[in-house]
Amino acid sequence: MAGEQSKDADELAEAVARRARETGRSIAAAESLTSGNVAAHLGAAPQASEWFAGGVVAYSSQVKHAVLGVEPGPVVTARCARQMAEGVARLTGADLAVATTGAGGPDPQDGQPPGTVFIAVRTPVGVQATEHHFDGGPRDVVQAATRAALGLLLAGFDQ
Repeated sequence: MAGEQSKDADELAEAVARRARETGRSIAAAESLTSGNVAAHLGAAPQASEWFAGGVVAYSSQVKHAVLGVEPGPVVTARCARQMAEGVARLTGADLAVATTGAGGPDPQDGQPPGTVFIAVRTPVGVQATEHHFDGGPRDVVQAATRAALGLLLAGFDQ
C-alpha cells in the first residue's frame, strides 16, 4: 500500500510539473507534518529546476514563527497552514505555494486528534486551507497528507 501511495504522489508531482511548465509558474512548499516529503516529490519531478523555487521544513513551532512568520498560537490549525503558505511564497517569490501542518500521532496535538491535517494552497488569487482526517500511524498520515497536498497544489493551477 505504501508503494501505491508513493506512486500516486509521484504521478501527482509529475502532473504538477507539467502544469508549472505549461503556465510558467513557480512553486514552493512549507512543511511541518510532512517533513519535506512534498518537496522531495516536487524536486524529483521533471525539470524541477525550471519551476520549483524550494521549500522550508518548519517542524518546530519556533521555526514556523521565526522563518515563516506564523503568528504565535496553536500550529495545528488552518490559520497556521495559510500563514505557512504565505510565508514560503514570500521567502521564495513563488507563484504558488503549498503548506502542511497537523497531528501525525500517536498523540493529539493542539487539541487535535492524531491524523488531523491542515493543507493550504496559495495561488495568485488567494490562499485556502482545508482540513483532513487520515487513518493509521504517523507514517500513514504523512504519506496520505503528502498525496493530498500534491493533489490540492495541482488543483490550485485552475484558480
